[in-house]
Amino acid sequence: MTKGLFAGFALTLASTNPLYAQENLISWSGDLEIGFDGTISSGDPASEFTDNYASLETSFEAGLAHGVALFGTLTLESVIDPTDTRHFEDIGLYVSALGLEFEFAHSHIQLGKINPTFAIAWDAAPGFYGTSLAEDYELNEAIGVTLDTPLQGTDGTLSMAVFYADDTGLSDSFGVRRGRNITAHGGAGNTGKLNNVALQYLHIHEDSTYWIGGRFLTASKVDVSDELGAVVGMAHSFDNGFDIIFEIAHFDGFAGGATNVTYTTVGSSYAHGPWEYSASFTGMRDSAAGHDHVVSIGLDYLHENDIAIGGGVALYNVAGVKSTAIGASVVVPF
Repeated sequence: MTKGLFAGFALTLASTNPLYAQENLISWSGDLEIGFDGTISSGDPASEFTDNYASLETSFEAGLAHGVALFGTLTLESVIDPTDTRHFEDIGLYVSALGLEFEFAHSHIQLGKINPTFAIAWDAAPGFYGTSLAEDYELNEAIGVTLDTPLQGTDGTLSMAVFYADDTGLSDSFGVRRGRNITAHGGAGNTGKLNNVALQYLHIHEDSTYWIGGRFLTASKVDVSDELGAVVGMAHSFDNGFDIIFEIAHFDGFAGGATNVTYTTVGSSYAHGPWEYSASFTGMRDSAAGHDHVVSIGLDYLHENDIAIGGGVALYNVAGVKSTAIGASVVVPF
């Protein structure tokens, strides 16, 4: 059933694209990823299994009037965390983003289901496993408003968002159901009210990028604390093919809990022709639970037609349990 859903959705996209392209009413892009992620050894034998997966994501933008557009992102992937080895199972389709975008004087406002801007390492740390711990503090699938505006006299952009965790029908999925989010589930920011804020300033100077940001997530009815977070980071590209990234993110009352948490991510990559070699480290220090970390190395190959083939090895130490994971994937853009 899930295989049929996956193939049917891909066929629908392929059949509709020529019409939209011809009429020039809508622009869209996306990528298909097929890969595997397996824990080959662990201090917890129950964690030793492999997830063979496929995911498809497509984003679109349709102009409605001058300076006004409808935007959206659809994601098709496994929507339930694996508990044993699985092969392309538990696949559901959901709406990652959907709303209206307004452009004026080089500024952009998005209204609807949005992904607030906060931090970069969760998306940009290099390698197959480079983002695996930093993803803990990603902000996504929220209902609210974002504003991105360039600051005059600088090479920087200020991003602001007011939001709450999506608790509409769009928080569920089709095919395999992941379940609708409700405020009773808890978690900082899951309030059903526009009482959560994220701010970030990003500055680009020649080959360097710097960012600093903060966020405030209001405690839900079942949480013990509001969350107050801050992030600072930088990335630099050298002329010899080396890139580096460094980010620190600190949170008081992380995720509505009673503890303070600090994440530190350091990553580097070296590009030589179509090959890219990478290494990264992310450490997470919890004021109550102690220290977790992951060290990863990766190798990627970018084909001439932009098909990316990559893989990596990760060494985890989480809650005192050490494990080793290997993974690889092929990403086909369209």
